[in-house]
Amino acid sequence: MKKNLLILGVDPGSSKTGFGLIRVENKTFCLLDYGVISTSQKDLPYKLKEVYEGLLKIIKKNKPDALAVEDAFYKKNAKTLLVMGQIKGAVILAGINSNLSVWEYSPTQIKSAVVGIGNASKVQVQYMVKNLLGLEKIPEPEDASDALAVALCHLQRRGN
Repeated sequence: MKKNLLILGVDPGSSKTGFGLIRVENKTFCLLDYGVISTSQKDLPYKLKEVYEGLLKIIKKNKPDALAVEDAFYKKNAKTLLVMGQIKGAVILAGINSNLSVWEYSPTQIKSAVVGIGNASKVQVQYMVKNLLGLEKIPEPEDASDALAVALCHLQRRGN
């Protein structure tokens, strides 16, 4: 793995977009920060703006080497998929406008990289995030834990 590589993982969400920053130091994963960008607006264009601007602040402050984002997948209905795709677009735009390489991973790819099996449960993924980062407890909220899994996936797949 490349020395001191800093990855920003993002789990897009319409009300909470999770983020997690992980650095590799001496072949060890080092957690720098994690949390959520909460949107206060009801109208989608303003949600997109809040996510975009929130990520720009995180990127400017931390200067990651790359951004990894979870790909949108079918949840409840087509409308949800379309909204999630637009949120993901704001995430990608923030990364590209900050001159970062942007990588997309499906939920199956993330689960496979972090747990070792593509159909792992959310609990299994959270447990492995905790263990891989040497934490005492599972990071919360869930959106942030998911974002850390995205960053770990990128480091497992492309970190060298």
